[in-house]
Amino acid sequence: MKTRNTYTIVYHTYTYTPMNIPSMKQKLTITVDSGLVPMAKRYARSQGVSLSSLIETELRDLVSGEGPSFASRWRGKFVPAEREDPRYGALARKYL
Repeated sequence: MKTRNTYTIVYHTYTYTPMNIPSMKQKLTITVDSGLVPMAKRYARSQGVSLSSLIETELRDLVSGEGPSFASRWRGKFVPAEREDPRYGALARKYL
């Protein structure tokens, strides 16, 4: 059986994928609203990454077409309604 993109060298198997190749970084100049830059830097810092790596990750997700799922994008964004309806209470206990 022929295995594609696999090379075996003395007890080690290496699989070639484009993501495994160290790439050269290229400088990019972008223009954004001046108020956005400090907010973006704070957000990146809160995520524990640099602003450059945050932008790179987001661009990679955009061009790959494999962004987060619909459910993961909206998870935690809604607050359950406060209702006195007993049917709503039963459903909320079951599903929330």
